[in-house]
Amino acid sequence: MIIFPAVDLRHGRVVRLQQGRADAETKYSDDPAQVAARWQNEGAEWLHIVNLDGAFGDSKGVQLNAPALQAILTTVSIPVQFGGGLRDLASIESAFARGVARVVIGTAAIENPQLVSDALARFGTARIVIGIDARAGKVATHGWRTQSPISNLDLAKQMSERGVVRIVYTDIARDGMLRGVDTNAMAELARAANVRVIASGGVASLRDIEALAAQEEVEGAIVGQALYTGAINLEEAIAVAHRLC
Repeated sequence: MIIFPAVDLRHGRVVRLQQGRADAETKYSDDPAQVAARWQNEGAEWLHIVNLDGAFGDSKGVQLNAPALQAILTTVSIPVQFGGGLRDLASIESAFARGVARVVIGTAAIENPQLVSDALARFGTARIVIGIDARAGKVATHGWRTQSPISNLDLAKQMSERGVVRIVYTDIARDGMLRGVDTNAMAELARAANVRVIASGGVASLRDIEALAAQEEVEGAIVGQALYTGAINLEEAIAVAHRLC
């Protein structure tokens, strides 16, 4: 199983939010490239970068995040998975042109599912991931501010039918809260849609890493708050993930 350190960008800085709330922000660094380099130096095999301003529709913040993303891509040699505000082929292509290895499509998967099909046809299944962010079993969009009537399982099945093979699944209620991860929900979604899942939201301890690694359908875990607070040591987490997979 792959451990993805999370680097969330807002107005050019590295921050963490609680349950995706913009008013519950903790700033960790003004130097995203330095943060990314730290995770690479500690053994990270991938990075998960989120353009929070893109997700929120904040154009000023997006402009500030662009050089931050480029600095990260210039600094590290490991592959980067990137999401946040990617809602058309042009923005996806731009991300790949910058050097991103894989993109995560979230809101657009609901609002414009044809985009998913077009992106898969153009860039391939290995480079396109769907982000499903759920609260109480229902999908949330636009930076988690809009609640959709569609269930997480139904959306996952619809995306699988379009050819998607990998989903980042975030449990919003647990994100940034260090409450532990719902491994059963992750595995249930993976089995229901016949996809691979990258778990996100609530990873708080090595015990969570062990529990996720024991699930055959879970191929990765995104870890954010626990790394930044020191609750999890990245090198130890990677060792546990490799030992159990």
